[in-house]
Amino acid sequence: MYKDMTKEQLAAEKAAVKAKYEEYKAEGLKLDMSRGKPATEQLDLTDDMLLHCLDGAHISETGVDCRNYGVLDGIYEAKRLFMAMLEVGRYEIIVGGNSSLCMMYDSIARAMLLGVMGGKKPWSKYEHVKFLCPAPGYDRHFAICESMGIEMITVPYKEDGPDMDMIEELVSKDEEIKGIWCVPMYSNPMGITYSDEVVRRFANLSPKADDFRIYWDNAYCVHHLTDTPDHLLNILEECKKTGKEDMVYIFTSTSKISFPGGGLAVLAASEDNINFIKNQMAYQTIGYDKLNQLRHARFFKDFDGIKEHMKKHRAIIEPKFNAVLDALDREIAPLGIGNWHKPNGGYFIAFDGLDGTAKRTVQLCKEAGVVLTDAGATFPYGIDPRDRNIRLAPTFPTVDELKKAIEIFCTAVKLASIEVMEGNSDL
Repeated sequence: MYKDMTKEQLAAEKAAVKAKYEEYKAEGLKLDMSRGKPATEQLDLTDDMLLHCLDGAHISETGVDCRNYGVLDGIYEAKRLFMAMLEVGRYEIIVGGNSSLCMMYDSIARAMLLGVMGGKKPWSKYEHVKFLCPAPGYDRHFAICESMGIEMITVPYKEDGPDMDMIEELVSKDEEIKGIWCVPMYSNPMGITYSDEVVRRFANLSPKADDFRIYWDNAYCVHHLTDTPDHLLNILEECKKTGKEDMVYIFTSTSKISFPGGGLAVLAASEDNINFIKNQMAYQTIGYDKLNQLRHARFFKDFDGIKEHMKKHRAIIEPKFNAVLDALDREIAPLGIGNWHKPNGGYFIAFDGLDGTAKRTVQLCKEAGVVLTDAGATFPYGIDPRDRNIRLAPTFPTVDELKKAIEIFCTAVKLASIEVMEGNSDL
């Protein structure tokens, strides 16, 4: 371990690592691990949806002409796919356009401008609006808050989810806290799934604000990487048990199931919430793309079809995750200069290096031709207070590209760690 090396040993190690790093720089590589994008091979899996799923047959099984206006909340056969996926009822779901992020943005915008069911006034009429943000988390969630002037409060993660003691205390005392972002299954980027206890504590929250909402972004609910996937408790059902079913909005999409640019997005909530939201949405759209909804329904047929399809995705991306994890186990673990969670699904691996090394590691990788997500991006306002968390996105590069990229990453981690240790005798 680096911490056990003498100054002389550490200097010798630095020279060797530096030499290796310069070799990588000389190769002039261009590798990108910055975003969680499906690879081309994954997109190819759904190409038949564009070819023969409609073949001129545009009428849904309930008689809706999907070429025309109407059906604001989505056709029934599309709803049926997601009802099984999210374990919700027919009248607890809206099937929207291609982007769950857009549905989340719109829901925040409507809350700011028009308010939510049960609220005394629109959020924008309060002097301050605050959101709780478990971090490391999804940078685009935080960007939505920042764009609308919503103050973000960072909540740390524990092994089974966010710090519920902190969440319970904050929401019970502060009426200005209007919501919390959650990626409850294979979280972005930690890969953690919330435990049953955490979900039940969410369902038992007693917020001071009568218009508080849990934004439950269940983006990776079917994105498993093992034969023993994680299990996530149904938050809506748990909220019904506590009489607080109106407190949660659930989101998901097929962005990483079918096509990121042409999938389906979903909002699920209590029936009363759905009716309230539909009334607000009626001024925004007459209906989403029902032809796309019909294509998806006919291609996948049912939830079992989605599950079988996701096995094909797993076959493509599991070797990529293994390549990253094997390299970290081999190159970093013995040196004691990093930690990570081995996820059972999702799209990311979160790496925690030594304090003060994340920005330097990302910079070194960039100079050697490997683009990573910016250090700090997984925290509100882009500020990681310990400068240690880096999100790794293994899905888009080929396995060979990934092996080279993670070699460079490990070399950068070593070099950044030695530099910090040289400047801090307490490490």
